[in-house]
Amino acid sequence: MKDMSLTQHLEELRKTMIRVVLILAISFFVAYGFGQEISEFLLAPLREVLSGKDVGGSVVYLGLLDKVLSQFQVAFWTSIIVSAPLWFFLVWRFIKPGLYAYEIRAVRPFISVGFILFCLGVCFGYFLVFPMTFQTLMQFGVSEVTATISLKEYLVLASKVLVFLGIIFQLPNVLLILGFMGVVTKFTLRNFRSYVYVGFAILSSIMTPPDVITMMGLWIPLVALYEVGILAVALVVHPYLARQHK
Repeated sequence: MKDMSLTQHLEELRKTMIRVVLILAISFFVAYGFGQEISEFLLAPLREVLSGKDVGGSVVYLGLLDKVLSQFQVAFWTSIIVSAPLWFFLVWRFIKPGLYAYEIRAVRPFISVGFILFCLGVCFGYFLVFPMTFQTLMQFGVSEVTATISLKEYLVLASKVLVFLGIIFQLPNVLLILGFMGVVTKFTLRNFRSYVYVGFAILSSIMTPPDVITMMGLWIPLVALYEVGILAVALVVHPYLARQHK
């Protein structure tokens, strides 16, 4: 663990932020070059639902600049996803000097685990949340009406949701890191379980359509991630710290 002054910490933070911005900028231009392919990929779950026999509709753009603006925003959110390994590494390099040697050895593997969890969150949203949510929304309320979906609004919303789910899936990883740093234990996590569950319920109700089934479709994975985090802290963190302090 290195002793650094406040000025040194701020300087390192500034350098880290500059590097992150540069990585995101380069990733943005690359993603923008593949904007059409990425947009088609994001539209696939929605188009599949719209092509069903019980649902009819189309995706349209309502303004002259909608296609351009939507592609810019899709490229931005895509750059966050594809550059995740690089900014994960930069964040790790920033917090590393504040850890002891045994904490560094314990936390290092979870950088790669964090990227895997991020990808799992994106896949969970694309292959499970999107189809289920779209189907529920299209069949909600009155029938025999045609859906007209704004291209810009859909692409921006879909991109944000995928990034959000990727971040949410970091929960077990975050709990492990906090456990190694001594911030939480399996006992504190268990004591706060009921409050966390209520918070997840509120978050799920905000992020999903107004029906219980879709809400539970997000709430259950969140609860499962929290329980996995508790189990990981109990089985990995506590035995490891006990050995280090013998």
